[in-house]
Amino acid sequence: MNRGYYWLVIALSIPAFIWLVPTLWMVSLSFQPNDVLARTTSSTAFGLVPLPFTADNYAALFTFGQTPWWFLNSLIVSLGMTLGVLAVSTTAGYALARLDFPFKRTILVICLVGLMVPEQAVFIPLYTMFADLGWHNSYHALILPRMAVPIGVFLMLQFFRAIPQDIEEAARLDGVGWLRIFWYIMLPLARPAMMTLAILTFLYAWNDYLWPLVSAQQREYFTITLGLASIQSNFAQSEGLGRVMASGVIASLPVVILFLIFQRYVVQAMTAGGSKG
Repeated sequence: MNRGYYWLVIALSIPAFIWLVPTLWMVSLSFQPNDVLARTTSSTAFGLVPLPFTADNYAALFTFGQTPWWFLNSLIVSLGMTLGVLAVSTTAGYALARLDFPFKRTILVICLVGLMVPEQAVFIPLYTMFADLGWHNSYHALILPRMAVPIGVFLMLQFFRAIPQDIEEAARLDGVGWLRIFWYIMLPLARPAMMTLAILTFLYAWNDYLWPLVSAQQREYFTITLGLASIQSNFAQSEGLGRVMASGVIASLPVVILFLIFQRYVVQAMTAGGSKG
């Protein structure tokens, strides 16, 4: 490795560290006693090294309060939305890419137009529809509106189009129907794109704030983002800065773990898409 490589690593490490400072600061504050944070004005108490050190904020987090319940709500909503988006996007993407049926081009145009419509523009119709059905303050009210995602359909459509048709034609010559072709041939080949879509959907669902704010008025149906926002907006009644920071750390863990485990699938999908383009 030449010297230029090391200079490049150093140049990229500096902005990366600056980007990580708020996260490291949040972790540090979560391990400091609330009484120390409340009465001190010294800058050392708000440094990156937690002094004095304590784990009481995390112990109290899972002993009292509703944070564990909000965490479970976010997990249920994120997993449900991810599975729903995968089911809708893969079937719709394969149908638009490979099958012939009436009004196919019209449906494709509608999907593309859906990419240009901001999600906030449909909040009022969605809220009215779910209110008429009496579905607010429920898990399906938090999951169902986000299952039909145009970008997911478009992503799977482009991936299925890039797969050579010779594979399907060979299977049809052996008498295999389109449903078995889709399940046993196309889905395994589309695994990198599906993993990418699953990761992006899970991250979006986990960090979503606007729709849970609109649909969930009861605290037992709050997601972790909505619950933390309610604590921060009423900070005077919260259990202290350290407890709030500990909640933020716990809320961030699934996202970090998910990316560390499945990041290779994202790289595979990006490189495959670039080579096929």
